[in-house]
Formats: sequence, structure tokens, C-alpha cells
Amino acid sequence: MNLRRSWRDWLGDAGITAAAGLLGLFLLQATIEDPPYPEEEISLGLELAAGAVSLVILLLFRRRHPLAVAVTMIVLQWAATTVFGTAAVAVYSLAMLRPWRVALPVAATSLTLIIAMFWLVSAPDLLEGAVVFALLYAVAVTTGMLVRSRRMLIASLKERAVAAETEQRLRVEEARLLERERIAREMHDVLAHRISLLAVHAGALEFRPDMPDDQREAAGVIRQSAYEAMEDLREVIGVLRDDTPGADPQRPQPTLADVSGLVQESRRAGSRVTLDERIPDPAGVPSRVGRHAYRIVQEGLTNARKHAPGARVEVRLDAGTDLDIEIVNALPPDRPALAMPGSGAGLVGLAERVALLGGTLEHGRTGDGRFRLRARLPL
Repeated sequence: MNLRRSWRDWLGDAGITAAAGLLGLFLLQATIEDPPYPEEEISLGLELAAGAVSLVILLLFRRRHPLAVAVTMIVLQWAATTVFGTAAVAVYSLAMLRPWRVALPVAATSLTLIIAMFWLVSAPDLLEGAVVFALLYAVAVTTGMLVRSRRMLIASLKERAVAAETEQRLRVEEARLLERERIAREMHDVLAHRISLLAVHAGALEFRPDMPDDQREAAGVIRQSAYEAMEDLREVIGVLRDDTPGADPQRPQPTLADVSGLVQESRRAGSRVTLDERIPDPAGVPSRVGRHAYRIVQEGLTNARKHAPGARVEVRLDAGTDLDIEIVNALPPDRPALAMPGSGAGLVGLAERVALLGGTLEHGRTGDGRFRLRARLPL
């Protein structure tokens, strides 16, 4: 039984059921006025009770079980004349809800049984009754098939509209991706030229004979950083150009174990960085969490070098139920408040990274004149 219908469906079912009831009453009245058997043999109570039961069955089950309802009505019409109308409407519902290969044999069987019934009771108007019921069933089956065809046509048009809308959306998305790839390639061409010039000049300074050792080391760090930036840029463009599903970057992604190397690189560049790492089992940290933790520390060190050059930076990593990352640096007293860290787009990207993992991100100025970046990533 399917009682979850819209009010439109219930209204349509009620109308069809009412039509079946009226048709049954009309046939009952015709039988009483011109019976093929004595009038006293007609039990009005049985006729009305059978008709009411058939109408309830038709109302509740015609949509979900049209074939079973039609077969049931064909059998019940032998017991009461009022079921003749319900059987005709059940055949209409069957033609409307099922293919013609199912509806036509059932309609032919019902019509054959009705003619046989008239022949058994020696009805005087056998030919006339057979023609009337044949026309009734022809109209019922034809109307049901027309309604079914119309519904299928409307459903097909809706599917085509949805498919066209989806195709248009995919085309827009493809054009957007192509435009983003074009912009990325242009950025690659521009940045590759600038970074390569930076690497060349840093290399020339590194290998000058009269260069002091500390400046030579700084030039080497610049050259190495420029080279790694070129590799990262080439990797990003390679991912954009590779349309193979599931393609991964060739270079390995950083993990939590690479944070110490990142700190050492910052120290070689002249930053005063201390690392407090309290992680009992670094291998137990998921690689996805470790990769985001590396990027968070990288962005924190970059902000410290940009907005507080020469300031001491403290990096703390603590793994418990969550992975806590804290980066604290002193703020220069002569730097205005508008130039504080957090005004750029780097922290926006970090917030997106942390949100992907379901973590939290805090950043801002502390009461003792320092800036703190803190992230908590669930493990």
C-alpha cells in the first residue's frame, strides 16, 4: 500500500474511484430494470457491499499493483454487478500504468468472461451487451494508453531538459578550467623568467671569490630556494596540463617529518627559529594531516620573515588526541598595526586547509606584543 501521495494524486484517485462507483451503480440499475433473471434473486446489500469493497481496493492499490487489482476485479465481477464498473476502471488504470502487452490480454480476458457470463444466464440482449462492453473496454484501454504515452513524453522532455542543462553546466565548467589553465601558464612563463634571473644572480654571488662566507651561504640559500620554487611551479603546471584521471604529482609531498628541515632552511636564511617538537610517534600521524601541518608552519615562517624580520620565532608541535601547531614571533615596535600578520591571503588559505580537516585556526596579536598563529588538526 502506498499512502504517500500528493494531494493531486489523491484527488485523481478519488475521481477515478467515483467514476467507477457511478458506472457500477448505472449497470446495477440497468440490471434491475431489465434483468436476465428474476428480480428477487438480486441482493442489493450484497451488490452494494461488493461494490464498496472493490472501490476501496481500487482507491488504495491501483497505482502500486495495477495488474493485481485488475485481475481481482475481473474475478469479483462474477459475484456482483456493481464490480463491472470497477473492473473497467481497473483495466483503464492498468493500461495507464503498464505497457500495452500487459493491458490488452487482461482486457480481452475480462471481455471474454463478461460475454461468457451473459451466455450462461441466457441474456436476451447478448449481442447488444457484448458490443457495449467491447466499446467500453476499447475506450478504457485506448484512453489509458494515451495517458501513459503523454506522461512518458513529458518525462522524456524533462530528462532532455535536465541533460541539456547538465551539458551546458559542464561546458561552462570546462571553459572555466581552460581559462584557469591559460592564466596559470601565463603566470608560469612570467614567474619562471623572474625566478630564473634570481637564481642566476644568486649563483653568481655565491661563487664570487671575494664573497664573505656568511654572504656566500645566504646567496646559496637564495639560489636553492629559487630552484625549489621553479620545481614547485613546474609541478603545479604539470598537474594542470595532465588530464589523466587520478594522476599524482611526481615529486613526493611534504610530511610532518619534513618540518625540521624547513626550520633548518629558515635558520640558514638568517632567521632565528626554535623548534619544540613533542610528537611521540611521527609515523602515526596521517600523511594528509602532516602535509597540511607542514604548509601551516611554512606559511607561519614566511609571515614572520615578511612582517617581523629578525624577530625570534618559536614553533611548537604537540600531538595528543589532536595535532597542535603554534608559531609565535615578536612584533617590531616600529611596525604599524595595519602591517600586522593576518592581513594577507596566506592565512585565508590556511583557514581553508584547516577547515578541510575539521580543525580550528586562531591568529592574532597577544597581550605581550607578539603574534601567535595556532592551528589544531584532529587526528
